[in-house]
Amino acid sequence: MNNCPMCQRWNDDADLRIIEMPHSYAVLNRDQFFPGYTLLFTKEHVTELFHLDPSVRSALMEEVSRVAEALYDTFSPAKINYELLGNMVPHIHWHIVPRFASEALWPRPIWAETHKELILAPDEYQQRITRIRSALK
Repeated sequence: MNNCPMCQRWNDDADLRIIEMPHSYAVLNRDQFFPGYTLLFTKEHVTELFHLDPSVRSALMEEVSRVAEALYDTFSPAKINYELLGNMVPHIHWHIVPRFASEALWPRPIWAETHKELILAPDEYQQRITRIRSALK
C-alpha cells in the first residue's frame, strides 16, 4: 500500500535497519528512550495475524522471537515487552521493547505517560545496530 507508513519504513529508515528476514524487517526505533526499542514489521501488507497462512504466521513468530532474544542478549533487560496493536497503523508490526527496573516508567506500559524522545547521534544508532546484529548471528 502506497500510503502505509510501515510499507515504506524499510526505505524511509534505511539508517536504522537491523535485519531483513524472510517475512519481516526489523529497524531500531528512532526514539531510544527505551534502549534497544525495535520495530519489526511484515514485508506483506496485512493487518491481522489470522490473515497469514499458518506456516508464514509460525515463521513470523520465530522471527519476532529471534529479534527479542538478540535484544535481551544485547541489553540485559529485566523484561522484553511486545506490543502488536495496529489501531493507528493497520499493518502487522511489533514494538519489541527492552524494559529495565531502573527506568522511570517501570513497571508500567511504555504508553503510560508521554516522555521526551531520546534521539541519538548517527554513530550511536550504528553502535546499537551493530551490537544487535552481532547477537543475531
